[in-house]
Amino acid sequence: MAITRDAVVAALLESIATARREEQPYRHWFLQRCLPQEAVDQLLDLPFPAPDLGGVSGKREIHNATRKYLDVDNRGRYPVCEAFCQAFQDQRVTDGIAGHFGSKLGGSYLRAEYGQDTDGFWLEPHSDLGVKMFTMLLYLSRNPQHGALGTDIYDKDKQHVGSSPFAPNAAMVFVPSDITFHGFERRKIEGVRKSVIINYVTNEWRAREQLAFPDKPIAA
Repeated sequence: MAITRDAVVAALLESIATARREEQPYRHWFLQRCLPQEAVDQLLDLPFPAPDLGGVSGKREIHNATRKYLDVDNRGRYPVCEAFCQAFQDQRVTDGIAGHFGSKLGGSYLRAEYGQDTDGFWLEPHSDLGVKMFTMLLYLSRNPQHGALGTDIYDKDKQHVGSSPFAPNAAMVFVPSDITFHGFERRKIEGVRKSVIINYVTNEWRAREQLAFPDKPIAA
């Protein structure tokens, strides 16, 4: 069954409206039921191979050659990628993000990475501050052993204070600042930890091939 942009928009707006806000150690939100269930199913079924870490981790850019995006090519190949990206490009959603989370997205560009993390993966604490204007970490995988694999959250001194809940079709959202430290402490990953990492980035983003609509900024 083909997923429509409007179906994804409706789910996103409901999820945004019911997001739970936390203030410590920085303002962030937890969302549930972000997408229609059919969209989650189809995203999980995308035939992208999980990258081989080669024993090296700590930063995603180490493995740039094998990273996957919901980019122009994959939008054309897979209807769920097209519906997903059209929804996040839709002004109803970008207005909802601005209104609820306070991130003004006019002139920015959508970047959605299809994350597939395997055992040995970890990420050092980082803030996303710079060219990223908004971050949403949308969890997909259903493996019950992934319940403890949420994003790790750190204070301004990069001291670990907790982690986000990990559940399929749930998400963590924050607006990048100089204290929004997050990462992933190394721990056992059974199978593949799947997620979509959604950012809106400024025009300074150099890797245009990663963008969903490289020639179409978000309307002001």
